[in-house]
Amino acid sequence: MIYIQNAAQLATLGGAGNKPKTGKEMEELGLIEHGGIVIEDGIFTFVGSDEKARSYVEQHAGNRQVRVFSAEGKTVTPGLVDPHTHAVFAGSREFELNLRLQGAKYMDILNAGGGILYSTECTREATEEQLVAETVKRLDRFLAHGVTTIEAKSGYGLRLEDELKQLRAARRLDASHPVDVVSTFMGAHAVPVEYRGDADGYVRCVIEEMIPAVAREGLAEFCDVFCEEGVFTVEQSRDILEAGRSWGLKPKLHADEIVSCGGAELAAELGAVTADHLLHASEAGIQAMAESGVIAVLLPGTAFFLMAKPADARAMINAGVPVALSTDRNPGSSPTESLPFIMNLACLTMGMTPAEVLTACTINAAHAICRADVIGSIEVGKQADLVMFDAPNVLYLQYHYAVNLVDTVFKKGEAVIQNGRRVWG
Repeated sequence: MIYIQNAAQLATLGGAGNKPKTGKEMEELGLIEHGGIVIEDGIFTFVGSDEKARSYVEQHAGNRQVRVFSAEGKTVTPGLVDPHTHAVFAGSREFELNLRLQGAKYMDILNAGGGILYSTECTREATEEQLVAETVKRLDRFLAHGVTTIEAKSGYGLRLEDELKQLRAARRLDASHPVDVVSTFMGAHAVPVEYRGDADGYVRCVIEEMIPAVAREGLAEFCDVFCEEGVFTVEQSRDILEAGRSWGLKPKLHADEIVSCGGAELAAELGAVTADHLLHASEAGIQAMAESGVIAVLLPGTAFFLMAKPADARAMINAGVPVALSTDRNPGSSPTESLPFIMNLACLTMGMTPAEVLTACTINAAHAICRADVIGSIEVGKQADLVMFDAPNVLYLQYHYAVNLVDTVFKKGEAVIQNGRRVWG
């Protein structure tokens, strides 16, 4: 039995039911002053005031050992959830920074053979073991920043054997690392060089070869596509996502990142789990997402790093779209594992409130990867993933920006980070 005692502030994020939070609900954190938590067999068994938690321990401990962790002066939240990453890849692209500072645009770099295509070349050359070894370091950094679950996309293979290699590496990492890794197939991340000028031919390859192979091996839960001008059209994206669904893969979209091209509307039409990026989503697209319940996964770190105007989070929240946040961890447009910094950016560049960003990185992010029945809130019966921040309250998390305030992380009821340092493995 584990007893976490006397948290200065405990943000449970409970009470959302089976739907993500929208509108004013995103401000409701389920705060408990001087909170206490009891964990048994990796599950939350008591959540409430510290006085009642102490009484629960006295009544239920019996002859069992009770391990006590003090959260005095600290804020406790659910383990953070990152619902959009490209974390499994080889190589890096720091050389592109100078190009962008000199005025090169994202699509200019991609069309010149850089960007995703450069990462594809590196990933194709890497072995599965190399991908695992490089990604472990990223997962370690995620965990040190309070992230206990991530989604990880393929999409740097762009041919069957290398897409499978990425997804197999993700599966191995999920089995061996404290951070849970939820996999998404994204063979439609770009048109590879061998199909240049024949995007339709590559779409057929994704539909007829890649999706069936991924599904047969059970390597992914979701199917994603980069629906964008100069990448995959709305029609091509629809065909890919419908094919994925026919094989049991739930649809997600990279939508309206560079220009408004109807991606948000397509997400609503298909009833996608999420539409992501959305920097240029139309008013009609935002309204359609709200009506269909599509979750907007916003990536302020990507806009920040590309020196672009971020998505209109306030318009989406006001329209009733459930909003989640993510690092978009990738080698080109968002090379960071710090979800807390992304939360800072969401406040400072998109006008979200501290309460909204915490909701967006916990319970709503859990819904964005279809895991909200297990993680995303501190509620009795859920998996005991939590973070203790060296902060007196949730406001301080956004006030003291760009600093890692994580003190302790629990994953499935076990302390994996203590005093900011790794204690697992």
